[in-house]
Amino acid sequence: MDSNPIEMEASKTDNTTMMISSTTTITTTKTINISSSSSLSLSVSSSSSSSPSNLSRYESQKRRDWITFGQYLRNHRPPLSVSRCSGAHVIEFLRYLDQFGKTKVHTQLCPFYGQPNPPAPCPCPLRQAWGSLDALIGRLRAAFEENEGKSEANPFGARAVRIYLREIRDSQSKARGISYVKKKRKRPPRPPAFPPSSAT
Repeated sequence: MDSNPIEMEASKTDNTTMMISSTTTITTTKTINISSSSSLSLSVSSSSSSSPSNLSRYESQKRRDWITFGQYLRNHRPPLSVSRCSGAHVIEFLRYLDQFGKTKVHTQLCPFYGQPNPPAPCPCPLRQAWGSLDALIGRLRAAFEENEGKSEANPFGARAVRIYLREIRDSQSKARGISYVKKKRKRPPRPPAFPPSSAT
């Protein structure tokens, strides 16, 4: 007995749907890739993610940072929600990122302490640079307000986080012999104002 063509087409459609569903399940596995260069980059790559192509570089980075911080909270023991996150948890997150740092921070016992260009290698630890952490906190602070809408409860703007970043800035400045103080730009002198000439 011949099979009904309509039933055969329906069967093919069902199989295709199952294959697509299976592929989606496989490709939604996310990989955290944390790297540091001139600025800290927390990237989450997923073949099933559909990020808008019209986002600016800053907005795309901010979105990836927010997703990665959410994953960090879910992997936390015990797991945490963003609404229960405090400034202490943010500082803990920043310390966690130090293991991925690429900036040499000399200890006070190191002979190259305070030298911006040491002449030889040393066993001092690698850390996240202060500038990278400061930029990261700025992006996460903005992302929190966009997603949670509670600026007064923003853990990234907590006083403890600001103090921690200030301490990192000062300690790295001394250890690396680099000044992080922004120099004020000198304004060009204004041309002298001449009194209006009176018509004779």
